[in-house]
Amino acid sequence: MSYYSSEELEGQGVVLPEGPACVHRSVPLDALAPGAILHAGVRIEGERTIIGPACELGALGPVFVKNSALGRGASIARGSVEDAALLDGASLGPDAHVRAGTLLEEGASTAHAVGLKQTILFPFAALGSQINFCDALLAGGRSRDDHSEVGSGFIHFNFTPFGKKGDKATPSLFGDVPRGVLLDENRIFLGGAGGVVGPIRVGYGCILAAGSVFRRDYGENVLVYGESLPPKQVQIDGKLVPGVAKRYRRSLAYMGQLRALHAFYRIVRRPRATDPWTVRVLERASDCLDAGVAERARQLDRLFEGLPEPSESDRKLAEAWRKERIGWTEHRPLGDSETVAAVQSLPGSGETHLNWVRGLDEKARTLITSWLEDVARIEG
Repeated sequence: MSYYSSEELEGQGVVLPEGPACVHRSVPLDALAPGAILHAGVRIEGERTIIGPACELGALGPVFVKNSALGRGASIARGSVEDAALLDGASLGPDAHVRAGTLLEEGASTAHAVGLKQTILFPFAALGSQINFCDALLAGGRSRDDHSEVGSGFIHFNFTPFGKKGDKATPSLFGDVPRGVLLDENRIFLGGAGGVVGPIRVGYGCILAAGSVFRRDYGENVLVYGESLPPKQVQIDGKLVPGVAKRYRRSLAYMGQLRALHAFYRIVRRPRATDPWTVRVLERASDCLDAGVAERARQLDRLFEGLPEPSESDRKLAEAWRKERIGWTEHRPLGDSETVAAVQSLPGSGETHLNWVRGLDEKARTLITSWLEDVARIEG
């Protein structure tokens, strides 16, 4: 394999505190920002990789990055990141394992030993240590001091063992996109040493107490102490796959949320970005959202293909999905043109995205939420 020399990297303005770093020539040299810090043990690959200004990789050990985008001041202490995007100031602690379709927005963070895949973390969301949080979106909170949080030892259980192969048609929503993007909702807290069994929905302001596994939906501003299951066993009929309709509906709803966030990036975030590095990273973030929709479609395919002897109602759902699939995977609805034009005409430019959002008046906030709710509801 061919790597850039230290002289080439330093000529680009990259900082190498301990000497050489392994940056493969598949990475465009101009995708490495001056001032990016690459410690010893860093390996970077992939033509879609972007390392923004003031990023720091490998402060606590080896880091592998492939086809991922890091915004200004993002950091990875130790671990691997593939096909993901970290916006400005996002950070991953030691032993991070971040896979395809993951997006950390501004200031989102993890402590040590966190696994993410097809994960969306809204600004300032914080994950503790020893967490598996795949196939989930977490919104809520207002600032670095008032943010949604996941406690250490939390798991989002995302695999269903029924059917021929099992599936992961189990995405969970903690908050939502139409309200979450405005950064003025109550934070969500998911207590540690516990988890949830997807797919579920949890409202803003909800607190799930530590030490329990939750299987039900919960609304807003509630404290939930725990759930219990009866001590029993039942025979399993391998020909039956329970919960197909629920997982189908929840998957479509989740895809609608990803569509809404994609529309927000395309109509609001990218056009208002003035920093060239930010623009490039936002493009990669949009790619992650597209990958998220594609992954949900693959998991629905797997769900329906794995039904040994589908019931009549399940056959109807499978047929509906076959008809709708291309609409979900090929179309990127933005909403009606009049509403889009109104959103595009909102005042404010030349400031950071977070400051722009905080400066919106109530009328603008209502407009954006209504627009994104409509986009999320559009059928495939």
